[in-house]
Amino acid sequence: MVGLINEEDLATVRERSRIDEVVGAHVTLRNAGGGSLSGLCPFHDEKTPSFRVTPARGFYHCFGCGEGGDVISFVQKISNVSFVEAVEYLADRIGLQLRYTEGDAHRPEPGLRLRILEANREAADYFADRLTTPEALPGRQFLAGRGFDRDVSERFGLGFAPSGGRELSAHLRARGFTDAELVKAGLVRENGWDFFQGRLLWPIRDAGRSVLGFGARKLFEDDRMPAKYLNTPETVVYRKSQVLYGLDLARTNIARKNQAVIVEGYTDVMAAHLAGVDTAVASCGTAFADDHARLLQRLIGTSDVQAGEVIFTFDGDAAGQAAALKVFKGDQHFVAQTYVAIEPTGLDPCDLRLQHGDAALRELVARRVPLYRFVMRNVIGGFDLDRVEGRVSALRAAAPLVSSIRDAGLVPGYIRELAQLLGLDPEEVRREVKRASAKGGGRPSGSAPARRPDEPALPGLDLPDSRDRRWEAERGTLRLLLRAPEAFTGTLNDLVADDFAHPTYRALFERLAASADAGPGDWAQRVLSANQDPVIEELVVTLAVEPILREPTPAYAAEYAAGVRVLAVARQIAALKSKLQRTNPVEDQLAYNRMFASLVDLEARRKQLVAVATGPSL
Repeated sequence: MVGLINEEDLATVRERSRIDEVVGAHVTLRNAGGGSLSGLCPFHDEKTPSFRVTPARGFYHCFGCGEGGDVISFVQKISNVSFVEAVEYLADRIGLQLRYTEGDAHRPEPGLRLRILEANREAADYFADRLTTPEALPGRQFLAGRGFDRDVSERFGLGFAPSGGRELSAHLRARGFTDAELVKAGLVRENGWDFFQGRLLWPIRDAGRSVLGFGARKLFEDDRMPAKYLNTPETVVYRKSQVLYGLDLARTNIARKNQAVIVEGYTDVMAAHLAGVDTAVASCGTAFADDHARLLQRLIGTSDVQAGEVIFTFDGDAAGQAAALKVFKGDQHFVAQTYVAIEPTGLDPCDLRLQHGDAALRELVARRVPLYRFVMRNVIGGFDLDRVEGRVSALRAAAPLVSSIRDAGLVPGYIRELAQLLGLDPEEVRREVKRASAKGGGRPSGSAPARRPDEPALPGLDLPDSRDRRWEAERGTLRLLLRAPEAFTGTLNDLVADDFAHPTYRALFERLAASADAGPGDWAQRVLSANQDPVIEELVVTLAVEPILREPTPAYAAEYAAGVRVLAVARQIAALKSKLQRTNPVEDQLAYNRMFASLVDLEARRKQLVAVATGPSL
């Protein structure tokens, strides 16, 4: 294939194409000494730069993956094009007209990639010119309504596709482009109609400002395409999973500031740059993907996990949370720290700037929070943290997330933060995180947390272990109720079902309380007659034959009942303390003071009950 291009022209391309400039459009290069430059390899994921470029010799080499070669092979590899297309691309950059050898009938069509780029450039100029026509008034009104005037439109190269459906193809054919080239460029459909009709257009450029494709917004109700936004179809130059809108404007600033801000739409990118957030980019017609992450990481070009940052702006709704979780799963592609910026009012960056000004948009980015923290809060937000079971389940769901944090130095801080969010002891959280890490950790899938082997498959009743001292007060109280219900005269009404923490003991108490409402009699027999649960039946029979250690007097019964209530109040105190930990005393002072007063009352009540619960059964 090399023989297709004149050998002198090949030598000229190699000589005049500076490899540092070509590579620098894709990778941030820094001085590595000895006349070489270094950066993160664009061909494999790495955290420490092992990619070297030697401008004097015109070569590059990666000591990590072994990729290397000259400027031509770099273009081939990075753009996934043939040797001829790579040479044509470089020749176009330096303004060289290539000469081809004769006599090879099987030579493939040369320069298709460059012809597509040329067609896109001509189309962008044509669309921009049409934006000033009367037909494009709805497009200009749309932009004006979002705070963008004519100067802004020209700065971002915005345009308008006429509604007739044949104007662009006629314009480009008049400039020498063939129908086949226009179809392959995604500008014209196979049936001859223009791909974009009656739409506002944004040119999508690469880091070198070549137009790769377009994004288009619906303006007219009679638009035959139902989608509000439409993008160029996949071509040899446009792959939506590998392009970012605004990269041509943000690339230098991303490398200089070691920061990239990811927004969701074209107008958001425009608003961000106008507001001074000049590192903003957006994915085009698709969700942010792994290839996008790798592209940004190469541009940020730092091996220091603390030095760079990637900031995502998501809506605070369920869709935004899902998007954040998806990004979190691919977070391993970043060496930089990842953050989320959420506007509490729900406004997107464009509307935020329009309603509150440039400073509000800059403040949105400044208020960023770590992606881990945002995802963690959303993971535990699905649990009832006012209940012990809910806090434990939330911990089990969040622990794998903390264990997967890339920077080990941040883990202790996140453990403390998670403990505060859940109202749990940091040591308990640390142990759970350690268990999650030993199991392989991993990032949450968004599904419910896995059940532990020792947990029942269903929330049904199970037979309590009589040797478990945690439930001795509850078991002893129920044993007395079954054997000597008369001892609870005046005391039974002080107990409620929620005083019993074990679900089986709680269920039995509810049945016994119902038997008491029926008047004097054999409560055990009543429960057995009315009950259809084999676990309750077995428990009743067991308790009915267990020995009672003391004379079942009202005082003895009161001691047991007080013991049950002491534990119940202790659980209320723990839950209230947990809620206090999760409440900001400055932002929600009234609620905080109210809960603190309740805590004081509960502590006093607990002391009174402890004074009663002094019997030998406890």
